[in-house]
This record gives sequence, C-alpha cells and structure tokens, in this order.
Amino acid sequence: MATVYVATDLRLERRIALKVMHGHLSDDTVFQGRFIQEARAAARLADPHVVNVFDQGSDGEVAYLVMEYLPGITLRELLRQEKRLTIEQTITVMDAVLAGLAAAHRAGIVHRDVKPENVLLAEDGRIKIGDFGLARATSANTATGQQLMGTIAYLAPELVTRGTADARSDIYSLGIMLYEMLAGEQPYRGEQPMQIAFQHATDSVPRPSVKNPGVPEQLDELVLWSTERQPDARPADAMEMLQRLREIERQLGVFPHTAPAANTTAVIAPDEDVAELTKVLPVATGSLAVPEAVDNAARLRRATRRQGTRAAWIIAIVIVLAALAAAAGWWFGSGPGSRIEIPAVAGSSYAEAAEVLRAHGLESAETGEYSLDVTQGEVIRTDPSEGSLVDKDTVVTVVVSLGPAVHEIPALGGADATQARTELSGFGLIVTEPDVTIFDDAAAGSVMNVSLTPRVSGDTIDCTGGCQAYEGDTVTLTVSVGAVPDVAGMSISDATSALTAKGLNVSNATIDQYDNVVPDGDVIGIAPREGGGAWQPGNTVTLIVSQGPEPIAVPDVVGMTIDVAVSTLESAGFSVNTDALPPSVFWSLYEVTKINPKAGTMRLPGSDVSITGFELGGGNDGDDDNGNN
Repeated sequence: MATVYVATDLRLERRIALKVMHGHLSDDTVFQGRFIQEARAAARLADPHVVNVFDQGSDGEVAYLVMEYLPGITLRELLRQEKRLTIEQTITVMDAVLAGLAAAHRAGIVHRDVKPENVLLAEDGRIKIGDFGLARATSANTATGQQLMGTIAYLAPELVTRGTADARSDIYSLGIMLYEMLAGEQPYRGEQPMQIAFQHATDSVPRPSVKNPGVPEQLDELVLWSTERQPDARPADAMEMLQRLREIERQLGVFPHTAPAANTTAVIAPDEDVAELTKVLPVATGSLAVPEAVDNAARLRRATRRQGTRAAWIIAIVIVLAALAAAAGWWFGSGPGSRIEIPAVAGSSYAEAAEVLRAHGLESAETGEYSLDVTQGEVIRTDPSEGSLVDKDTVVTVVVSLGPAVHEIPALGGADATQARTELSGFGLIVTEPDVTIFDDAAAGSVMNVSLTPRVSGDTIDCTGGCQAYEGDTVTLTVSVGAVPDVAGMSISDATSALTAKGLNVSNATIDQYDNVVPDGDVIGIAPREGGGAWQPGNTVTLIVSQGPEPIAVPDVVGMTIDVAVSTLESAGFSVNTDALPPSVFWSLYEVTKINPKAGTMRLPGSDVSITGFELGGGNDGDDDNGNN
C-alpha cells in the first residue's frame, strides 16, 4: 500500500517515520479508506506496544501518515535469521504483542492482519505491533462479499468459510505466529493460496513440539487453544490469552526480556543537513538484544566513507589469494595435503557411506550402536572422525544407528512412586511431571497406573503390569494420595476442613437427605463423582447433609378394632398412647372412631398417636354408664 521513509519533523525537531501511499492507489477509494482507517485505528490506542500515529494528511492526491520512528527489524526478518526462536525470545515477543493487541481489543478494534511482518523489534529492545491498515471495529464483523482480507498463512477459519472476523480471529493469527516462532515454520503449506485456506478451515494445527521437542507442554497447549477452528473454543480476546501466557511464564520460570527506557525522539544537531535526514527507511539487522544506539542517517554516512577504502582492499586480497594458490599447490602436491580427508557421511545409509569412502580411496567396516536421536539404519559417525587425515586404503569404521534400545518394563502397580520414577528414568524413558494423582484406598505414594506413549505411534497403552518400551517413549504415572477422608457424622465445617486439607474443594451447595442414624445437620457423606472414576486433588465435592429421620404418614385406623389399630400404628413406627383405652382384653370389641393426630398427618417415627374415640362393634359410642370412654 505504501512506502515508509525516515524523515524529520522540522517543527518538533525529531525523527519520524513517514508512510506515503503509492501514487497508483490514489484513485482507489477503497485503498484510501484503508489507509485513513489505519491512522484512526492506531491513533485511538495508547499502549507502549503499539506504534504511535502522530498525524494523517494528504499532499494533493497522495495520502500520508506521520508515525513513530522505530529503527530495527521485523519479526519476519528475525525468523529468517534464526529460523526458530528460543523459549525466552518467544515469550518476550508474545507478551509484548498480546499486550498491544489487548489494548486494541479493549478499544473495540480488530487488527485482522496479525503476522510477523507487522511486529517491529526496535534496536533498543522495544517490541511493537503496527500496520492497522486492515483494522476495523469489532462490531463491523459481517461478510463483505469481497476477497478475503489478511495474509492467507495466518487467516482464521471463519474468514475463509464465512468472511467474518472479530477479536478471536486475531487470536487465531497469533496462535499461528506462536507456532512459527517455536517450530521454525508455518503449520500449513501449499502451492496455491486456496490450498492453505482449505487447511485452515478443515485441519487442526499440530503441536509445535512435534517439530521442536524442546517446546514445553504449556506452550503446546497455548498454541492448540488459540488455533481452535471454532472461535468459541479460543480465548475471547488478547487479554485472556495474555493472562494465560503470564501463568505459563510463572510455571516455567521464564519471563520476558524487559527493554530499557527508550528515548524515541531523535534531536537534530544544528549543523546536520536536513535533506540528508530524509531517506528510504533501510532494513536493520539484529535480534531482541539492545544494540548500540546509532541512527540510520549516521549508518549511511559511515557506509559512504567505507567505499573509499574498498578498492585498496580488493588489490590486497588478490595478492593474498595468489600466494594462497601457490601454497595450495605445494600442500596437495607433495605436502601434508596429499593425505586423504575422511568425508562427511553422517545421515546416509551404510551402503551410501561405503560408496563415498570407496570413491575417496578408503575401505569401510560397519558396526552398530543404539541411538535415540538418529533414525535406525542411518550413519551416526565414523572412526576416525569426519575431517581426519588418513592414508589411502585406511579402514574406516562406520557406526550405524540401531534405533532406540528396547527394554522390558517390570510390573509397577502398587510400587512406590519415587522408586518407580527412578527405575523408568534408568531405562531412558521420559516420565511426565507432575504425576497424575488420585484418591484411593491404597497407601499414599503407591503407583496405581502406568501409561506408556510410544514416541513413534503416539497411541497410549497400559503398562501397569509390565510391557516392552523403547528409549525416548513417554510414561505417565497415576499415584494414590490415600483415601478420601470419611466425613460421615461430622459437622459441615469439620467435614469441609477435613476435605480441603486433602486438596479437595467443597461446593457451597449441599444435598439434603433424610437419615435415621445421622443427626439433623450433620454430614452423611459426599455425593458420587460426576462421570464416575476416582477423585483427584482439585476436584470439587458436594456434601450430603442429614435432615434427620424422614417423617411418615399416620395410618388411617378409623373403623379398625383397637387391637388391630394399635398393631397397625406400632408397625408403622409410631408409639400408641393407651392411657385412655379400656383394658386390653376388651380391645377386640371396640372400633376406633377418632385418632390424634389425624390419619395422613406427617410425623417423625416414634411419635405418639392417641386413640381418642372408640365404640362397641354393635354401634355403641364407646361410653360406659358413667359417660367415660
């Protein structure tokens, strides 16, 4: 869209970057709109990790932006130099970019073109994100029907399939950029752009540790989270992803390199030629380290002075080369150079290595050696080593990889976890940390399960009872932390303390349940784990709290004889008050006409029920001659 110049603000006497839109785009209102949009989008942001925009205007039909001058290189240039970045470099870049992008997302701005070319690495160590030429408000996320915007290698799936973008689309692009910094290459490749776009829409981004085994699992998971095909599965915005990154920094003990306070204003010396100060911005070289503060104008002047001495150096070099040629003739003709230098054959097969050695006048002999790093069948090294000088027909031993060594892993179920870890590490296996911990009746520290993940297939197998494994395979131990505390009969506060002391969380909600044994308000136990399986530290449990015995309904015994009524009430769990009843020998003659409490009333088991009305079976109202019941 534009050319960027380093220029001088004559009014404020400072260096600035002047971004001038190409003349052939001046008639294109779409490009002009994007150009102006960049100024408005960036000018709304005030963050140390966003390139500042000072002004925007036009000179005739040519639009321009006045921006902060930031001498240095882009992240793309650093990746070309380094191929892949260290974990510290990656975290430094991601922390700064996420901070700048978080400011944009807070302001309601979606960048829509996050890529290494738009991440600027200043010579003084500052890292900033720029080029908001494709940015737009987060509310303006409907499909336009026009061609896809943004660089195809970093394009979110929803832009490919629906043409819509929001803050989560920037997160996807950041995830692709994070993968590239860690793995040294982009996850998707193709001869045509639409092939790459199709992979974004249909495939899942692999773990960067597949290409670079030194990548920690936490950064693997961050890449997978940020590049989920469904936007709802990604971080909602840059701030959420930044918070997770800083948790990872604390876990790994790796923190971003902090740039020193930088004075971004370059003051012009009174005798400096103003015309000399406006040049096309050159590409700087360097890394994330802070170099000596030298501006581009001074660098250009020094380069001009150096040209004057170049011719003299060329003549001197020609003379030296002629002398070296004469010395080489003697060396290889009759001097030590007449001996044969062992060629490099590492990485080839034995047959290929033997042919190369034969071509150099040497003999070969094969021997094998187990290796975790070199593929089986490939040459590891030679003895004598590559580059050694030997006589003709010397026998060179070619050491060929036998692949990783295989070991028989013994049964480790029930073994002490520390001893099991030591034994597995001794076999050259990678034991994941930390162990998976579960609650179990087995003693704390006992191994409950051993899961083996072969480095080749990646399909996990159960190795608890023993198995065959190769060096470099990954093993995960599941270890008991003891039984879940028995909290039956405890108060809620005591049960909560006992469970939290073992690393379990206790839900504020409880499950109320009647119980004939546990008193009202005390804990019966904990609810079963949702989905089954063993409890793990950090899980949340729900307490089951007793409501005491469950009330039961008073049976309807009206119309029964007293003896049957008493038996029915007592069988139901009630105590019958017989003080007002006739002698028990006459109970079979009387029928019950009234009880207290009434039939159907809910009462606790053991409650008293009184028979308050009765009559003789022949219709007598139950009163004797004296009028008593």
